[in-house]
Formats: sequence, structure tokens, C-alpha cells
Amino acid sequence: MARLWGQEWTRAELEQRVGDMLQIAGVRLVELADGKERGVRAAEFRTGSGLAFTVLVDRGLDISHAEWSGMPMNWRSMTEDAHPAYFEPEGLSWVRTFYGGLVVTCGLNWAGAPCHDPLAGPARLGARDLGLHGRISHTPAKNVWADAAWEGEEYRMWIRGKCQEGMVFGENLILHREISTALGRNSLTVRDRVENAGYDRVEHQLLYHVNIGFPAVDDGAELLSPATRIVPRDDAAAEGAEQACRLNPPIVGYHEKAYFHELGAAPDGTTGTAVVNRKLGFGVYVCFNRNELPYYCQWKMMGQRNYVVGMEPCNSYPLGRATEREAGRLQYLDPRTEREYTLEVGALTNGAEIDAFAARVAAWRDGKAG
Repeated sequence: MARLWGQEWTRAELEQRVGDMLQIAGVRLVELADGKERGVRAAEFRTGSGLAFTVLVDRGLDISHAEWSGMPMNWRSMTEDAHPAYFEPEGLSWVRTFYGGLVVTCGLNWAGAPCHDPLAGPARLGARDLGLHGRISHTPAKNVWADAAWEGEEYRMWIRGKCQEGMVFGENLILHREISTALGRNSLTVRDRVENAGYDRVEHQLLYHVNIGFPAVDDGAELLSPATRIVPRDDAAAEGAEQACRLNPPIVGYHEKAYFHELGAAPDGTTGTAVVNRKLGFGVYVCFNRNELPYYCQWKMMGQRNYVVGMEPCNSYPLGRATEREAGRLQYLDPRTEREYTLEVGALTNGAEIDAFAARVAAWRDGKAG
């Protein structure tokens, strides 16, 4: 059964009242048509509960805009949902087409700060200059299937597809992705499987850039984190580190800060964080498994227009691939192997839901089931 508008509904009751379930909820494929967005394929989801979000088929099956009952869940930049043809991979130019978005994937072969990697990939490739956050978020998906159907009494919606990141003599990585939700839900689930389809052992970095904006981000809001320790990335972040999880109003000349959280988790590895605005009774959370994504970075940017908090589960820190190799945190995929990741992102829609999630965070900090 689905709970809609304060009432429980069976499949039969709903089907008797509508000619097409899209009247209430569903997914449909569209194509953007203006500016730098022109030609970008997308999938628009509605769950009927107030949750609506857009998946960009031509941008790595990432999630750009999301909202609950008209309130945006994510931050958006001025760059638009730009077509991947505008991608500039060098240095920091990744940000020229960084639209913000609810979930942006960084990887698959590298993620994090630009660097010169003297040991890049198979030996015959030699050294490489790696730009910010890799290529996968600018890769169009193929074999795409977007649909919705009843599974018993649950009406499910999904999009599935795969994105390939590869080069001759280099890596051959395939991201198999499913994004799904269901009628009446205030959350969505991202299920990823990263496959090394090549015959060489290759580096594998993955970071999920979950970008939360106003109104969840506002003066007096906070990041709920089960951190047992918070480490500033640099001297700029060290200044005011004791207030890392407290959010401010927009500040003129603010310099971005990043903090690495060592997260507690339930015995099975489940953990998560949330950005919550208790005054508004609204927040956005992300849950994942620490066994899959053992590291976590908080991006705190309290500037004007660039007003965002990033919740970033990752399989290594975003300090550059060469640095992560030297630190012993860099992950690898052997030939013909794969790795799976699951991410849940959702809205907290009232004070009671915020309190319940805060209780889960406290339990995870203590290593208990939440």
C-alpha cells in the first residue's frame, strides 16, 4: 500500500480512480532544449508525496534538480545542466559545467583535486595530468530504460543504464546504475555497480557529491553527523573548525572549507548524515554503507550565490590520486572484477522526522543500529 495525502491506498483503489498512473506519479523521458542544456536527455520523476527529481541521462545518470512539495533539496549553480560537449577536463575547469545538483558522481578512475600522477594506469601510459573529479559525470548513458510498474502493492519507478569510461591502452570501467523510488516515498535509492571490463588492474576512485542548498541550508541550520573525529583539510578549514557543522548566513568573501569526518556506523556498516533546518522543519539526508564508502568529506561553502553544503561519501579522500596512493587509501579494481555501492537520499519533512534521524545519528556514533 502507498500512503498519499494522509491516507493508505491499495493498488485497486488507485487504479479505479485514474486512467494513467502518471496522473499521480511516474517517470517520463524528456529532452532539454535551450542554451547549454540543449540536447541533454533527462528523466523526470514524481512520487506523489511531493518528491520530484530530474535524472540527466547524458550527464552520467546524475540527479540535477530535486524538490519536496516545492522546496528545493539541492543547490544549483549558474552553469545550467550543460551538455557534456561543453566539458573542459583540464585543471579546475570541471566546475565550468558543475550545475550543483542533488547527486553528482566523481570518478571512476580518479576523483578529487587536480594532480600530476607519475604512476597513472598501465605502465605503457606513463604519467598523466588529472583534472578535478574525473570524467564520469560528463559521460552519456546508454542502454537506458526508464519505467514504472506495480510490484504487488508497491508502485515502483526506475531508470537504468550504463556509462563507460575508457581509453585505448588505458582503463575500461563501466558504471551500471539504477535510480529508483516508489509511490508515496520521500526518498530515492542509487544502486551502482562499477565493473573493470579491461585486462589491467586500474585505479578506482569514487565520490558522491551530494549538494544541499537553501532552504535546508540557512543561518542556524546544521549538519547532523555521527563523526567521532573531524579533521580540517587545511589551515583555512582549521580556522573555526569547532563550528564545522553549524551553518551561517551568506558571507561576503567566504573561502570554501572542507572537513574529513571519521564516521561511526551500525554493526552492518550503515551510516549517514543530514543537513537540517529545525526552524523550518526541513532537511535532506544521505545514507550509505561505510564498508563500501569508508571516507566522508564535508564541503562547506557559505559564500554569496555559492551557498551550499556538500555531503560527500567516498572510497578515498579527494586530495588527488597521487596523494591518495602515497597515503595508502587509493582503491584498485582487478581485471574482470566489480564493486557495488548503494546510496539513499531523502527529505526530512517535519520536526519529528528530524528528531528521529538525529537519534539514528547518535546511535551510529556509538556503533549501534540506528
